[in-house]
Amino acid sequence: MATTRSAHTVWEGGLLNGGGIATFDSSGIADQPVSWPSRAEQADGKTSPEELIAAAHSSCFAMALTHGLEGAGTAPTRLTVSADVTFQPGEGITGIHLTVEGTVSGIDEDAFVAAAQDAKANCPVSRALSGTTITLSAKLI
Repeated sequence: MATTRSAHTVWEGGLLNGGGIATFDSSGIADQPVSWPSRAEQADGKTSPEELIAAAHSSCFAMALTHGLEGAGTAPTRLTVSADVTFQPGEGITGIHLTVEGTVSGIDEDAFVAAAQDAKANCPVSRALSGTTITLSAKLI
């Protein structure tokens, strides 16, 4: 069964002096303020499209890697995943770097890295962002 998740943003004012509120319609989590300075300069307590992409990518990747490891009979005890999305004003998103550290019994470093590479290539968010360079660092802890 397909699912659809929705959010919306109301923006007021110009790009440099205005701002918006991103509302997460599907989950009802707290509204988040957004602004150009929070995107291109300091976050200052506000989010940005890139931070939201980073949250989506890190959580999707964690699910994909968990699924792959479980399928191989080596379910992880813990995965810590971060996503760093780089935004360059005037160019856009120039890259995404995923970092994962995992505690997984019954697997060696090479197999873990291979599973992480597979998850990077196949998680739905990675596929949606395929026009962007995505790099990965993976290690067992």
